Amino acid sequence: MSQSCPLAFRLIDGTVARISAVFVSLFVILFLLTAQKLFLFFILVDFLMRLYGLKKYSIVYNLAIFSKKIFSFKTEMTDAGAKRLAAHFGVIFVFLLLIESFFNLQVMLYVTAGIFLLCTGLEIVFAYCIGCKIYFIIKKIYPSFME
Repeated sequence: MSQSCPLAFRLIDGTVARISAVFVSLFVILFLLTAQKLFLFFILVDFLMRLYGLKKYSIVYNLAIFSKKIFSFKTEMTDAGAKRLAAHFGVIFVFLLLIESFFNLQVMLYVTAGIFLLCTGLEIVFAYCIGCKIYFIIKKIYPSFME
């Protein structure tokens, strides 16, 4: 198995995933600027809706679809498995940010937010999916992972 996608042999619109990463990044930045946990709760719930089959109710997903149509971005299909794993990591990052925020762990919060924004930034700018790389490593160790 090569290190590039496809990994799960199921495709999704990668353009929508990249635009969604823009909105997630904006909400994290809004949280950092305002310290309003509501932004984190919003993206946590949105991630969970997208992960568990409720995409049609996801505001981020619907904003991404709308933005794609408005700006006439072309569709670029990508592997769903790595994006799904990346969304799980997104949930973990947001959960960590909430915990760090509740316990006023400012240094850890900024480090976590920085890493999260770096990952989403790589996806947005270069279509470089950290989830793809991690997914490949896990699939090498556990071939039946996420099947």
